[in-house]
Amino acid sequence: MNMKVNIAGVEWKNPVTVASGTFGSGAEYADFVDLNRLGAVTTKGVSSVAWPGNPTPRVAETWGGMMNAIGLQNPGIELFCERDIPFLRKYDTRIIVNVCGKSEEDYCQVVERLGVEDVDMLEINISCPNVKEGGIAFGQNPKAAEDITRAVKKYAKQPVIMKLSPNVTDIAEMAKAVEAGGADAVSLINTLTGMKIDIRRRTFALANQTGGVSGPGIHPIAVRMVYQAAQAVKIPIIGMGGIACAEDAIEMMLAGASAVSVGTANFHNPAVTVEIVEGIEAYLRENQMEDVRELVGAVRAL
Repeated sequence: MNMKVNIAGVEWKNPVTVASGTFGSGAEYADFVDLNRLGAVTTKGVSSVAWPGNPTPRVAETWGGMMNAIGLQNPGIELFCERDIPFLRKYDTRIIVNVCGKSEEDYCQVVERLGVEDVDMLEINISCPNVKEGGIAFGQNPKAAEDITRAVKKYAKQPVIMKLSPNVTDIAEMAKAVEAGGADAVSLINTLTGMKIDIRRRTFALANQTGGVSGPGIHPIAVRMVYQAAQAVKIPIIGMGGIACAEDAIEMMLAGASAVSVGTANFHNPAVTVEIVEGIEAYLRENQMEDVRELVGAVRAL
């Protein structure tokens, strides 16, 4: 049975990775899950300089998931390269570095710096606010998404995955925009913008007022968006959004994802990624399928 997938020229041993921001850079989970079992580890977002993130409280539970407004807190690219990449290189897994920034220059600086590092792929988080355009996220405007993709591709030595925001009218249009800009792959979806109010204190549950909603409650939306993106572009798709078990992952692949990323579920079950790998293997055996790639886009109309 073949579990290997090829994402933009990079071979993964299986189609399972973790969603940025839910797994640190692997060290926090290494005592609970064998990182060698994962197709890839996707790191927490890293910026050109250290970011302190948003004020607390920054996390709140919701029905069917959670909300976060961490604010992309990270130690900056230099400490990341010194500490986190060497740690991950001890394991037999692909390394995907998530990159964030507040301007085109921010992104390009980090991407250029990573060009000399031993990492396999770059995931560009375009849900960040573009400070030079009044705070609208790069990923909410097709032209801005295409432009930032084209800019980072000029500096990138590794394949570039553009991470798409679901907070748009037409996800297919955004996928086509980054493909036109030269993206090697896309990942989706990032969190949906939401709000929670504490009715007893009559105040916002998050200090930031709004936050990103993730978890099983958003899964059907993510599956729909992955399917729409898969119909619109020819580049590989990494599907994510509320994946909590092998069935969810297989559903994403049937919708058109070549690989999947597991996020919120890691918080309450650190072993979930390995369980999903094993669950996909069991599904292939049960259905007498020899290659996991047979699942990609194999959904049939009724």
